Amino acid sequence: MSVARVTEIIASSETSFEDAVQQGVQRACETLKNVEGAWVQDQKAVVRDGQITEYRVNLKVTFILQ
Repeated sequence: MSVARVTEIIASSETSFEDAVQQGVQRACETLKNVEGAWVQDQKAVVRDGQITEYRVNLKVTFILQ
């Protein structure tokens, strides 16, 4: 039997939402053991002077406890 935990992280990218998700998952895997999945809870674009300057995602990351 396994027990999982969910943690919430926010990641950002100047390129795209997809890149922000990749950055967040990559960083989570560096810090957490046994990462099993992630889902995007929310997305936000930062706009300055009429242009998108940053893409942000709120991720829920699931990992298995040992």
